[in-house]
This record gives sequence, C-alpha cells and structure tokens, in this order.
Amino acid sequence: MATYTLAKALNEGLRRAMERDPKVVIMGEDVGKLGGVFRITDGLQKDFGEDRVIDTPLAESGIVGTAIGLAMRGFRPVCEIQFDGFVYPAFDQIVSQLAKVHYRSAGAVRLPVVIRIPFGGGIGAVEHHSESPEAYFAHTAGLKVVACSNATDGYFMIQQVIASDDPVIFFEPKRRYWEKAELDTTATPDPLWQARVVRPGTDVTVLAYGPMVKTALEAASAAAADGVSLEVIDLRALSPLDMAAVLESVNRTRRCVVVHEAPANVGLGAELAARITEQAFYTLEAPVLRVTGFDTPYPASRVEEDYLPDLDRVLDAVDRSLAF
Repeated sequence: MATYTLAKALNEGLRRAMERDPKVVIMGEDVGKLGGVFRITDGLQKDFGEDRVIDTPLAESGIVGTAIGLAMRGFRPVCEIQFDGFVYPAFDQIVSQLAKVHYRSAGAVRLPVVIRIPFGGGIGAVEHHSESPEAYFAHTAGLKVVACSNATDGYFMIQQVIASDDPVIFFEPKRRYWEKAELDTTATPDPLWQARVVRPGTDVTVLAYGPMVKTALEAASAAAADGVSLEVIDLRALSPLDMAAVLESVNRTRRCVVVHEAPANVGLGAELAARITEQAFYTLEAPVLRVTGFDTPYPASRVEEDYLPDLDRVLDAVDRSLAF
C-alpha cells in the first residue's frame, strides 16, 4: 500500500474514472492548466486534453447549466465549485433543474452529474471560502449527497459517484486535503451509500461526517483514557442516510451525539435526532445531543476555532449524555 493525501487520492480517483470512460469530462474554474486551487485536478488536462478537462469562465450557474446539457447528450460531467461559498450562484440550476429532470421526464432522462464542493472551515480563509452548505442539498429531493473523510473514501467514492446515474453533490473536507493515510487501490470499496463504524464502542454512539470524523475519533481516544467507550460512525452518505447502521449502533449504546460543522438549526443533526427518536425511542437512555457550528454566518478566520466543534465540545456532550 502507498501513502496518499486525500487530495492525491481524489486526483487518482478522477484519473481512473476518466481512463475507464471517455464520456467523463471535468469542468470548472482553473481546473485545467492550474490543476484547481487545491490541485485536485493537477495534471489531468495535460494527460486528457482540453476537451475533457475544461477551464470555464467564473460563472457557477453556467458551469452547472452546461453540465446538465452535456449529461443529456450522454456525457458524465464532473463540476468543481472552487469553494463552498461559491455554489450559491448555481443553486437555481442545481435545485430547479438538476434535481428535477429525472422526475420531470418520468424517468426517461437521467443526469449523471457530479458536483464537487470543498467544504468546511479550519484553513483560515476569507469570507465565502469556509462554509457548510450540505443541508440545503440533503433537503432537496432528487439529489444524492455524500461526504468523504479520508484518502481511501476519496479515491473510491469519487469513482462510484461518477459511475452513478443520479446527480450527486460530493463534499470534500478541505481542511483534511493534506492529511496522509495508506491507500490500497486494489481493495474492494464499501457500498457508496453505506455508513461505516470507524471505531467500535459500547457507551455512546458518535455520528460524524467529512471533517468532523477525525475530531470524533480524537474525542473517542480521549474518552477511552477515562474509561468511556465511544462508537464513532462515519455517515459518508448524507442523502440517503444509512439509518440501518445508525440504529443498530444506537440500539446497543442507547446514547447518541451528532457532530457537524454546519449550524444546528435544521441541520443534519436535527434530522438524525428526529429519526432516531422516532425509531429507537424506547431504547434511548438520553436525548440525542448535537455538537455543531453556531447559528450565525461563518465568522472571520481569526475566531473560526471558537466556532468549529472541537474535542472539548464533543466530550462535554458525551458527559451530558452519560449524566442522564
């Protein structure tokens, strides 16, 4: 096995998808000659040409609108949105067109479009460059939403979503791009929509995705020193949610904490808490607790560490859960 950063794993995954299917095209701002602002597409235009790795104008609505047209003609476009806060000019195309064409056509037209979005904070960026907009898209019927958290998932999941016939919003935790891990490119990947237990435990289930998986694992290590066993689940798919895996864990631990960077109000944590309460009410020993960003616009970079969930806030929620 070789050691890869998440960024390199995504690059290799894109390369494999393009080698496998000549209909896969990559589109976005600076994805070609520059290789993307995070260098995720580095070298791909050189190897596959300007007709397949396309530098677009600075117009997110135009990028996604063009991708929809290409998908209707049999291509599999992969659109890069440079930063999470830049996706909103394309929101109308995504919600009004991309998410609805399959239903509008009574199933006759499929749109295999992938929209890659670096998301989350922790990189000291300026306004519009660190946000967590996943709830907007998870709420939208007709879209599927996933978030990778490590190099292995980055490599395999990007290939899986490109092969899917459904439109997929693919979130990448930008603060984790440069973290390294061993990657076995010959391994059999997990099913795309399946959550994964990344650390077994018995006392409290901690649900996380994207950048917060590492934070949850750090909290589990710290809790173990105090004799508390946390089971950490990487959700991986945000829509559809793998509730079977979530409920299997919660029914054993009887307690649950959900962690995400996005604000608490109407977020993924609220949906998970509602579903767990509906389906596992009589096994719960404590209410489902959430550790999230605050219900404010994303703050200036100098105070973002006070905004983002951290190990101490996760451990505090675990203590409150165990106190019930």
